[in-house]
Amino acid sequence: MSAPAQLGTVYLVGAGPGDPELLTLKAHRLLRQCDALVYDSLVPQAVLNLVPQGCELHFVGKRRGHHSVPQPSTNAVLVELASRHRLIVRLKGGDPFLFGRGGEEAAHLAARGVPVQVVPGVTAGIAAPAYAGIPVTHRRAGSSVTFVTGHEEIDKGRPGVNWRGLAQTSDGLVIYMGLHNLRRIAEELMAGGLAADTPAAVIQQGTVRGQRQLISVLGELADRAEEQDFASPSIVVLGEVVAQRVPVCAPEPADVEMPIPF
Repeated sequence: MSAPAQLGTVYLVGAGPGDPELLTLKAHRLLRQCDALVYDSLVPQAVLNLVPQGCELHFVGKRRGHHSVPQPSTNAVLVELASRHRLIVRLKGGDPFLFGRGGEEAAHLAARGVPVQVVPGVTAGIAAPAYAGIPVTHRRAGSSVTFVTGHEEIDKGRPGVNWRGLAQTSDGLVIYMGLHNLRRIAEELMAGGLAADTPAAVIQQGTVRGQRQLISVLGELADRAEEQDFASPSIVVLGEVVAQRVPVCAPEPADVEMPIPF
């Protein structure tokens, strides 16, 4: 009886928030060596161009308003590629384990005997505010910050966010994918006791070409974001940290293209 074929290793790699210069050295090395690449929407073309000639490419992005590949299909692709290739990179915008479903993919692969490793990346919840000069923590602005998703769907399989509770339990909030539900989120936070004059910001397309930011207060944020046609992907920051903004420290956004235009 022949021995079973050895499976390749899948690396769950964080691509960072968009600016290619925020890619980690480990991520860069793996991209230059990979035999197959499975990638998301929020990955710049300059990063995709790092892979070797002949690398097998699979796009599995998820974006509101665009066709999305179901998660079970992505899981199946990763297992199948591991049966044929030595080194597979599953490239995710930001960090794989922060609202990136990396934990689900890691568990799926491990359960099927596929070697898997995670490679952390710079998350947009820290980088996008930084590129607007906003520190997500500051000694003068409190002792806690909460990262939370604002994009809730029925099929999430988990309870919704308790926004009223968060209003009283965290000094700062960094909200991913929250623009679509921003008005309801703001109303719930204010109903929970967060002051309408709480400093607030929205950063669209953080770290890449077309970045723009809105600095406001919680009670006016939804109206102003709608008036100025802010769109996804955007990060929302709430709390006194926004008042500690230092615009002159903000880096210049990278001049890069994305596979799905914003």
